[in-house]
Amino acid sequence: MGSLANKGLQQYLLQLQHHPLRTKAITAAVLSAISDIVSQKLSGIQKLQLKRLLLKVLLGFAYLGPFGHFLHILLDKLFKGKKDSKTVAKKVIIEQLTSSPWNNFLFLVYYGLVVEGRPWSQVKTKIKKDYPAVQYTSWTFWPVVGWVNHQYVPLQFRVIFHSLIAFGWGIFLNLQARSIAAKKD
Repeated sequence: MGSLANKGLQQYLLQLQHHPLRTKAITAAVLSAISDIVSQKLSGIQKLQLKRLLLKVLLGFAYLGPFGHFLHILLDKLFKGKKDSKTVAKKVIIEQLTSSPWNNFLFLVYYGLVVEGRPWSQVKTKIKKDYPAVQYTSWTFWPVVGWVNHQYVPLQFRVIFHSLIAFGWGIFLNLQARSIAAKKD
């Protein structure tokens, strides 16, 4: 079994080297799927909601993987690949003031409009009420992840590291969005 896992890892690393964007997009899609399956089970959904699952996979593949890929390349170019503490702090601050609020907002909009199919008026009300708490929680958690990511993780692995941590964050956001929706039903 160890040999099979090792071969799988080697193939994955080879794909990451030759097709980084595609590999990161697929990785984000797979982790989004697993995160959503876990979220559905934890929130008491008996029968797996395939439409919801596929929409979450689409978000991971079409947006989360590519966005992270280009964000980390951009940050590394802006700061010329430096990893000193001052530069890492700047990267984390930029990330937390730009992509963090945007990604959390986009997730709540996507979840409400596309995944749940709610009208914009309900989604807007939910965002006005709950976005500040989601973003505050994000700012208490993600800066540490960003620091570790920018300080210790090589560029080609940053999206994957981030996606692995986002697996748990996705469960939190799904449960948060679901509990809010359940209260309104």
